[in-house]
Amino acid sequence: MSAPPVLDAPSPFDAAWRQEVGAGLDADGLALIDQAVAWAEPRFEGQHALTGEPLAEHGAGVVRVLAALHTDAATRAAALLAALPTDLMAPAPSLRNDPVAAAFGAEVARLVQGTRALLRLGVVARQASDAEAETGSQKEMQRKMLLAMAADLRIVLMRLASRLRSLRWHAESKAPCSTAFARETLDLYAPLANRLGIWQIKWEMEDLAFRFLEPEKYKQIARLLEEKRVEREAFIAGAIERLQAALAKSGVEAEVSGRPKHIYSIWNKMRVKGLDFSQMYDLRALRVIVDDVRACYTALGMVHEMWTPISEEFDDYISRPKPNGYRSLHTVVTDDDGRPFEVQIRTREMHQFAEYGMAAHWRYKEAGAKGGQVAASSEYDRQLAWMRQLLAWNTDVEGGGEPAKPASGKPAGKGRNAAAAPAHTDERIYVLTPQARVIELPAGATPVDFAYHLHTDLGHRCRGARVDGQMVPLQTRLSTGQTVEIISAKSGGPSRDWLNPQLGFLASPRARAKVRMWFNAIELQQRITQGQALVEKELQRLGKTAVNLEQLAQSLGFARADDLYVAAAKEEFSLRQIDTLFQQPAPAAEPQPAALRNASAGSAEKSGKSGVLVVGVGSLLTQLARCCRPAPPDAIAGFVTRGRGVSIHRSDCHSYLALAAREPERVIEVAWGETSDTFYPVDISVRAHDRSGLLRDLSEVFARLRLNVVGVNTQSKQSLAHMVFTVEVRGGESLSRALDALAEVPGVSSAARR
Repeated sequence: MSAPPVLDAPSPFDAAWRQEVGAGLDADGLALIDQAVAWAEPRFEGQHALTGEPLAEHGAGVVRVLAALHTDAATRAAALLAALPTDLMAPAPSLRNDPVAAAFGAEVARLVQGTRALLRLGVVARQASDAEAETGSQKEMQRKMLLAMAADLRIVLMRLASRLRSLRWHAESKAPCSTAFARETLDLYAPLANRLGIWQIKWEMEDLAFRFLEPEKYKQIARLLEEKRVEREAFIAGAIERLQAALAKSGVEAEVSGRPKHIYSIWNKMRVKGLDFSQMYDLRALRVIVDDVRACYTALGMVHEMWTPISEEFDDYISRPKPNGYRSLHTVVTDDDGRPFEVQIRTREMHQFAEYGMAAHWRYKEAGAKGGQVAASSEYDRQLAWMRQLLAWNTDVEGGGEPAKPASGKPAGKGRNAAAAPAHTDERIYVLTPQARVIELPAGATPVDFAYHLHTDLGHRCRGARVDGQMVPLQTRLSTGQTVEIISAKSGGPSRDWLNPQLGFLASPRARAKVRMWFNAIELQQRITQGQALVEKELQRLGKTAVNLEQLAQSLGFARADDLYVAAAKEEFSLRQIDTLFQQPAPAAEPQPAALRNASAGSAEKSGKSGVLVVGVGSLLTQLARCCRPAPPDAIAGFVTRGRGVSIHRSDCHSYLALAAREPERVIEVAWGETSDTFYPVDISVRAHDRSGLLRDLSEVFARLRLNVVGVNTQSKQSLAHMVFTVEVRGGESLSRALDALAEVPGVSSAARR
């Protein structure tokens, strides 16, 4: 938006700025920066960002940040031009029609267009209406999408620099910073800087965002740091002087310095580890930078000689690098007063990458007449391979622990071409729903793939699609950053054309499998209908229309009637077998179990003598509950009923427990009395695979053990049988013998007291 220009406002593009942002550039690079300033400055006049920051100041500040990262001239010039006002939602012009390309060339124009595409993504994400778009997994998807959209890693660096500049402006001008802006910085941009290992940007972003999100906590930690600052600085100065002298005496060239502490890092560690400020051992810290790995271990030995090490706080990230390749030695030692402090030891190359991360290779010039420090080598290719794996790297950046740090090793730059290395692979793309939820799809995915990813039914009903608001054919290949909206029918299914790879409707194997399953289900239903008609027609011919079809299928060797129908429809089963089945002589009647007997004279149910004593009460009517059928030596409890005396239950009976919870005053203590002459009915549950003669074999067990069976209830379903026998027993011993014997009957899977 525009605002009235401030009269006589100093230009941000002064000589000091030019000297700062031109550092490390050759004459051609300086000329490109001057050309960008001349082209952009009149277009900046009176223009302000939505935050209120003058766009000219913003552009100048972004270039300063990028110059500190030692980026190339094209990146710095493009960052300045990308800050110019533009309609982010308008489609990017082709390079042929792009005025930036005409004035500065295709490389700068691509960087500008890529940066504006990321800005557009940020606008769409902030307008998200889907709650899921705010989840941790979606934040990770957005980071991946940012990297994937940036075909050139420099575009991500430009976006990070722009965000950092906006935070600095809020801090310098004391203009209010929205909570959403600061939260987005912590959720999206600081983890991106962390992933690329650009710690200078990461730490400053985190501190500034934390300052706006939690101003009181920020001030509290800042105040605590300031209170101890003089004492801390005095200790650090003394430790540096002492360690430097010892290293020099041993012939080790080293740079020893104090390591800066960051407020957000301190707060995060206090929060995650539950520590008080006074317990933070690394508020005082030294960093030692030496020439080679051997010197690292020499310096470590000297540190441990001079101060007492805390063994559990030692980490050797040189011999065992962190997952992303970070290498350094970390140790914690205590001074003469027992106060702990941290020491980090690393080589210059390790430090280079710990500070600049994946941007570090721009600090080096190709070896040549101008005195470059590091020659080009295959190490640079290794770094690029690592960059290409960024999208597949699922480091947990939400957990709040110590951040992983980047790889070390000798990079080798290759001029501008080195900076233009791609930051992603071509295997995945990232598109947005209309609610700004990021969806990950395989490269080459179409709107149909997108619909099936969201929901199988939506994929089946997909009939059209809008991409960035424009209707497109369903075979359109999607690109990272596009917003996709599916147009669906109320009902219906997929087209068989979608399975034709030549037509290009589907790229995802998962979506193709869902389409294939739909057609398989349709085909199966058609076969079932066709086969059922054939079977029923044959039964009608035989005059057997009253037959149970499920039982018929099982008699013919099929698990279900549907399986019989499918076999008949596919002509894998001859209908003559049905006729043959009915022609077979009826099988001999299965011997029936011995007739159920009446309850014996000594049965508790028949005699009314339960053998239960009500504690503390004389003659009182008791009856055994049928819900759980208690028998000695079960633990029992009594419940006083209305008009039927005391009902005796097993203590673990669900019915009793419900009654006792509802009316605890009616519970009464009971115990077994004389039970030797009494039979007690118990229910035994038997589960088995149904077969011919099963009931006979089970009955023989009861007959052999001389147990009176007074009730049988059987159920059979799909070749599984469930039988409940009510058997009279005298006690737990005879019941156990019965259960063991029943379990040994062939086909029985379980026999248990019910």
